[in-house]
Amino acid sequence: MVEEITQVPDGHSYSKLVGRARVKRQSDGFSASRAAYGNIPPPVDAFNVIYLSFVLGGMGFLLPYNSFIMAMDYFKMRYPLTPVVFDMSLVYIVVALLTVLTNNLLVETFSLNSRINFGYIMSFVTLIFVVVCEVWWEAWGTATSYTVNLAAVAVVSVGCTVQQSSFYGYTSMLPPKYTQAVMVGESTSGVFTSIVRVITKFIVNELRGSTVYFFTVSVSTVLTCFAMYHLIRRSDFIQFYIALCERGKTRITLEPTEDAGLIETNDTQYGILKIQTSPPPTGNQLSFANPAYEPSAPVPTYKVEDVVVRGRHTVTTSSVGLSALKRGIQARWEVTKATYPYMISICLVYFATLCIYPGVASEVVSCTLGSWMPILMMALFNASDLIGKMIASGARYWTGTRLVKGSIMRLILIPLMIMCVAPRHSPRFSAEITAFLYSVMLGLSNGILGSVPMIQAPTKVDDRHRELTGNMMTLMYMFGLAAGSLVAYSIENALGPIEDHPCSPVRVLVYPSVSASSLDGLFMPGSTTSTRFLSTLISTTTPNLGTIIDAANVTETSLL
Repeated sequence: MVEEITQVPDGHSYSKLVGRARVKRQSDGFSASRAAYGNIPPPVDAFNVIYLSFVLGGMGFLLPYNSFIMAMDYFKMRYPLTPVVFDMSLVYIVVALLTVLTNNLLVETFSLNSRINFGYIMSFVTLIFVVVCEVWWEAWGTATSYTVNLAAVAVVSVGCTVQQSSFYGYTSMLPPKYTQAVMVGESTSGVFTSIVRVITKFIVNELRGSTVYFFTVSVSTVLTCFAMYHLIRRSDFIQFYIALCERGKTRITLEPTEDAGLIETNDTQYGILKIQTSPPPTGNQLSFANPAYEPSAPVPTYKVEDVVVRGRHTVTTSSVGLSALKRGIQARWEVTKATYPYMISICLVYFATLCIYPGVASEVVSCTLGSWMPILMMALFNASDLIGKMIASGARYWTGTRLVKGSIMRLILIPLMIMCVAPRHSPRFSAEITAFLYSVMLGLSNGILGSVPMIQAPTKVDDRHRELTGNMMTLMYMFGLAAGSLVAYSIENALGPIEDHPCSPVRVLVYPSVSASSLDGLFMPGSTTSTRFLSTLISTTTPNLGTIIDAANVTETSLL
C-alpha cells in the first residue's frame, strides 16, 4: 500500500493510504496510485512545456562534450598528428565513469537540485574558460594547451555526468515519456552542435574565429537550459509526481506484539487502521488477518484512509551506519534483479557506439570532401540518432530479451566501419556513401536500442526505487562508454597513422609530395627531428604556408 507520512503535534505520524487491493497496473508502467494523489487528479502538461524543458535538459548536459567533439577541425589543425579526438573521448568517458560511481553512492546524500545545479555551473564556467583563454586568447604553447584542453574536458565530464545521472533519476519519477524526452535532448544536442558548427564554418572563413563563435553559442545554450530547468522545477506537475515517489519510500512495520485492526465507521467507504498491542480485534472491528477483508468477500470492503503510527518514522534516507549500507545494497540488488536485461542491453549498445564513434568515424578520409568529411559523418550520426530516439517513444515491440539480442547483433557495425578506414593507404570501403550509410545505421540503432532500456527499466521496479534505477542504468551506460572508448584506442593503434592515406588532410597540409613513410614518427610532441624537418621544409619549399614551430610540437595557424 502507498502512504503519505506527516507529523502531528503529539509526535505520532499520520498517513494517508490507498489499499493495495484497489491498485491496478496501467499500460504506462505506473500504478493506479499515480493516477491520483488522494482525490486530486494529476496536473496536465499544458502545451508539452514540461516535455520540452526536459528535451532542453538533455541538450544541456551533453552539449559541452559535443562542442569539443564538433570542433575537431580546429583541434586537429592546432594539434596535427595527435589522437586528439581519441584523447578527448577517453578522458571524458573515464572521468564520467568515476563520477557516476561516486554519484551513485551519494545519490541519497545530496539533493537532486543541488546535484543538477553543480553540473550546470561546472559546465558553464569551463566552457567560458576554454573559449576565452584557449581558443580566443591562445594563452599557452601547444604542448601546455593540449594538456589544458584535456583537463577542461575532464572538468566538463564531472559536471555533465552529475547532471546526466541526476536527470535520469529525476525523470524516472515521472511518466516514461519524460525519460524519452531527455534522450531526445541528448540527440538534439548533437544535431544542434553539428548545425551550429556548419553555419559558423560557412559564415567565418578563419578557423579560429569560427570556433570562437561556435563555443559562444554553446555557452549561451547551456545558460538557457539552466534557466529553463529552474522555471519548471517548482511546477505543480513536477511536484505532484515527486511527492508520489517520496511517499512510495515509506513503510508501516508492525512489531510482533502489534495488530492492525480496521475499525468500521459511519462512513460506508472509509475505515481507520489502528496500531495496537492488544489481541486481534473482535466485534465490529475487522482485522487484516481476517479472510473477510479480501475484496472478493461478500461482506462490505473498506478503503483505508487514516493511519496512526506510534513511536517511529518510516523513512530511511537519514539513517547512517551499517544498517543504512545494508539497505542500500539490498535496494540495488532488487533493482538489478528486476532490470538486468536492460542493464546488459544499454551497456552493449554504448560499447559498440564508442568503439567507432567519434574516433574511427572522424578518421574516414575523403579525397572529394576533405575536412568536411568528419563533420558530415558526425552530423549524419547525430541526426539519425535523434530519429531513432523519437521512434523509440512509441516502441511496444521491445522486451528485455529482444533488446539484448538486438544489441549483440549491432556489434557487426564495428568491423564494417573499420573497413571504411583500413588499411590506411587503401580502405576496403572507399566510397563516401558507404561510410555515410554505416554512420546512419549506427545512429539509428543507437537511438532506438539506447533509449528503450532507459525508458522501460524504471517501470519494472517499485516507485520508491525509481530514482535509484535511473542512476544505476546511467552507471551501466557509462560502463559501456568506458569499455568502448578503450577498445577504440586499440583500434586506432592497430590502424596506423592516418597520413598513410594519399588524401589525408594532415599529409596534404604539410607537403603533398612527401611520402607517407617519411612522415612516420616525425610529429610526436617533443620531437626535435620533426621540428628540424618541417623548419627546413617550410623555409625552402612552401613559402606560402604560414606556421609556428613550437619546441614541443608543430602548429599550423593559417593558410595564406
